[in-house]
Parts: sequence; C-alpha cells; structure tokens
Amino acid sequence: MKNIYKLPLILEPQPEGGYTITCPLLPNLITEADTLEEVMPNVSDALSAIIEAYQDLNQPLPTILQPISEQTTLWTESLIPIGA
Repeated sequence: MKNIYKLPLILEPQPEGGYTITCPLLPNLITEADTLEEVMPNVSDALSAIIEAYQDLNQPLPTILQPISEQTTLWTESLIPIGA
C-alpha cells in the first residue's frame, strides 16, 4: 500500500503559464506544473524526494509528514476541470 499524506497546497499561476506549487506547512516542498492534471503527480514526486532526503540524512520526518491511517476518513478539496 502507498502512504497517503495530507498537505495543503498553494497553486500560484505563472505569467508564462502553468503553476508554481508550494506547501505552507512544508517550506522545502516546491514544484511546478504546466497543467492542473500535472499537479498531483509532480507534488508526489517532490514529496518523495523530500522524504528520501530525510531518510538519507537519518533525520526523523517532520510531524506533518506522518502518513495517515488507512482507516481515517478523508476530507479533500480537489480541482475538477470541466470543459466549457
């Protein structure tokens, strides 16, 4: 089973297109996406790299990076594009 993490994300539109994505609770999580469809895979990749870096340094993960339980009821807000 994959670990699931609950993080708030800020998507800031860029003048040239796409988004810069940050997490106010995890300042070292910064990534980009050209489209909304790319946001979650790119955030997942960035988060995996952060977790790997903590492991490589033998440092404990910040409290916010504790995976949530399979049995936890989840509430999520999602971006759902609908064609015009």
